[in-house]
Amino acid sequence: MQKTWDNSAITAARAMPHTARVPAEMRIGNVRVAPATVLAPMAGVTDTVFRRFIKNSSMYAAAPSKPSTLNPEPFSVDVTTSNEVSGCGLIMTEFTSADGLSRMRESKRKRYLTYYEDEHPISAQLFGSNPQTLAESALVCQDAGFDIIDLNLGCPAKRVVACNGGSGLLRDLPRIKEIFERVRATITIPFTVKFRMGWNDTNIVCVELAKMAEDCGLNALALHARTREQGYAGDARWEWIAAVKDAVKVPVIGNGDIRTPEDAAAMVEATHCDAVMIGRAAPANPWIFRQIAQYTATGAYTKPTDMDRYRMIRDYFERLMHEVAEHPEVVGHADDDLSKRLKRNHESAQRDAIGRMKQFASWFTHGVPGGATLRRAIFDAKRGAQVIDLVEAFFTQREQDTDAPIEEHDAELEAAPAAWG
Repeated sequence: MQKTWDNSAITAARAMPHTARVPAEMRIGNVRVAPATVLAPMAGVTDTVFRRFIKNSSMYAAAPSKPSTLNPEPFSVDVTTSNEVSGCGLIMTEFTSADGLSRMRESKRKRYLTYYEDEHPISAQLFGSNPQTLAESALVCQDAGFDIIDLNLGCPAKRVVACNGGSGLLRDLPRIKEIFERVRATITIPFTVKFRMGWNDTNIVCVELAKMAEDCGLNALALHARTREQGYAGDARWEWIAAVKDAVKVPVIGNGDIRTPEDAAAMVEATHCDAVMIGRAAPANPWIFRQIAQYTATGAYTKPTDMDRYRMIRDYFERLMHEVAEHPEVVGHADDDLSKRLKRNHESAQRDAIGRMKQFASWFTHGVPGGATLRRAIFDAKRGAQVIDLVEAFFTQREQDTDAPIEEHDAELEAAPAAWG
């Protein structure tokens, strides 16, 4: 597998002055996405707790307001530029197996498709290879109240590709067309697709696929500008986002290597895409959508302090544990056996929540001096309250110790889980 790419296009795009900004809004069918920023679907990450967390941490004021836990330094913006009070315009679910959804009992479907009213607009992402099953599952999601249905043609995970799902379907355009047509004929809400450039560098199909999607009546396209073979290695090749944008009239969402507000502006400048999608940067920097909104409005943005990170970690952990206490059935993995007794469900959800605490602590403490020490301590914790106490003690000490060395770049953040599409 080729690990690096000579991508002069993306290097040049980042180096040039950015006169473009992320658009104030985008329309996907009858759904208004404002601003034109999207939280990417990520397996094991974008559950309802994280989605609402991102929405809230992205809030800003259209007029001066008082500080809050998630918004310690409110800023005002020109509403004609930004339109909204949240920097994240659209959120997406974790990718969901259409086959699994079609076999679930109604009670299990409700559990796995849980979302809250403050998550709108929200898109449900499905993967699979059977046109009829995908159509039926898309209808289930439509009936559940989702605003948009998205088809995953990007996941590179071996277990998904082995079932001809995700990016595995990029080798079978006729099957993709059949899926597009069947789903489009079944649902009435907007239908979109997220895909990669192709299976490998000798099989680039993104432009052809984009035209086919438009012809089949899809309402928007999101391109992660890497191949399946490339995985997450090397630079995303934004020139292919530009090629897709030139080929179709429906909105095109660019995805790949947006780590900063400047990157978002550079992608819009280089590709003329209608919106940007943020994936791996969001867990590491939950403020990124708010920063993009700031940058769009003012040309500058604030960076989080250690104490901002402390407040963010505490807030996420408390939300996660509250969700377990209130709704143990909505936290956990998709393949949990829901026929178990409620007590076992609750215990399973608690274990899963602690696992997520450990996972997110590694991201949220990126760049914090001494963060590796906290991560090691959290890894050994057995209870959620213990994790919160460790965070409290660590940041209390950090506030007292102003001479701690700056932590080096964390290599762990470079490796994305294989299921992130």
